[in-house]
Amino acid sequence: MTGTRERPEGLSAYIAVTAAYWAFMLTDGALRMLVLLHFHTLGFTPVQLAYLFVLYEIAGMVTNLAAGWIAARFGLTSTLYAGLALQVLALLALAQLDPSWTIAASVAFVMVVQGASGVAKDLAKMSSKSAVKLLAPSEDGGLFRWVAVLTGSKNAVKGLGFLLGAGLLAVVGFTAAVLGMAAVLAVILLAVLIAMPPGLPKGRKGARFSEVFSKSGNVNWLSAARVFLFGARDVWFVVGIPIYFYAVLSDGTEEGNRAAFFLIGSFMAVWVILYGLVQANAPRILRAKARGEGELIAAARGWAWALAAVPAALALAALAAGGPQGWLTVTLVAGLLTFGAIFAVNSSLHSYLILAFTRSERVTMDVGFYYMANAGGRLLGTVLSGLTYQLGGLTLMLATAAAMVAASAVASGRLSAETGDVEAT
Repeated sequence: MTGTRERPEGLSAYIAVTAAYWAFMLTDGALRMLVLLHFHTLGFTPVQLAYLFVLYEIAGMVTNLAAGWIAARFGLTSTLYAGLALQVLALLALAQLDPSWTIAASVAFVMVVQGASGVAKDLAKMSSKSAVKLLAPSEDGGLFRWVAVLTGSKNAVKGLGFLLGAGLLAVVGFTAAVLGMAAVLAVILLAVLIAMPPGLPKGRKGARFSEVFSKSGNVNWLSAARVFLFGARDVWFVVGIPIYFYAVLSDGTEEGNRAAFFLIGSFMAVWVILYGLVQANAPRILRAKARGEGELIAAARGWAWALAAVPAALALAALAAGGPQGWLTVTLVAGLLTFGAIFAVNSSLHSYLILAFTRSERVTMDVGFYYMANAGGRLLGTVLSGLTYQLGGLTLMLATAAAMVAASAVASGRLSAETGDVEAT
């Protein structure tokens, strides 16, 4: 299927892929919040908490680089099913964590399991995003609309996952929560295996691994912009802000911890849901149907510079406060929600542009390479999240985020309107 017509089986395959991706991202968001809050209560430092997610992001980089070739060679459904199955196994393994283990042993074990979960997530992500290029109708901005709905709804579901993870930790505990999610995801995998309609490519035997590395300047510059964009988000999102809120909201008692878990999970959920809603509506916000590709490329630069102003202003507020303050916490909540809305437009533009820049015959290769860069940005942000918060608190953490968004804007400035296989907008 070329994706140039909205045929019934194409729409059915899109719905099936989206449903599978939703299920995966719900458990992914819940698992992240479970791990972060559970190990923080066990006394892990911000840097140690960051270590728990490092292999997750490294695995994502390697997976995306290889997954594009695997999907081109064996078909998109194979990588989608493999991602869901591996996530079930990762959840089952995490339930075996023993509280009597030393911190070093616990960190090592969770890093390995999170690494497997990272592989699973990026197999599912690459499969879902590549499918949109092949299934979306080409007329009336169909590609931008379909990719915006997929990415926006996915992030809203992941936001619910953050709330679900925090709630499950408070109500049923770590082990029961992880086992319950594994059971639900296994049932969903079985349903998708049975119900997936035809329409996705089965792969081609002659696909070579060297094809993964793109020769397109636009793909490479967009990938560079993606590194810094997602690094800027995760530098505060992964460790720093949740730990700051925990310090402000919890009095250290079990009841105080439970209340803090719900509030932190609720904020993270609202942030990601807002992000997803704005992302899904980005084509309307940008008036994409009435704008040419060159205008949308220019918009990517402008929105990146607008985003950089938000963490810069928050860093100045943190510097002026000198420590936890009520007004600072309120300012952070409002500022980070604003960051989320502007970030969503940037992210949605990137998600559309990578599919516009690539050709249908190498979509999995370019999307895999692009999401390798995405994982690289998350890895950079994850490491810096614990490090900058521990060394310089909110001020250094937020200033680093501002610098990284500025770097993303500079990379976006190198994009050109000369592409090969694009959709008319």
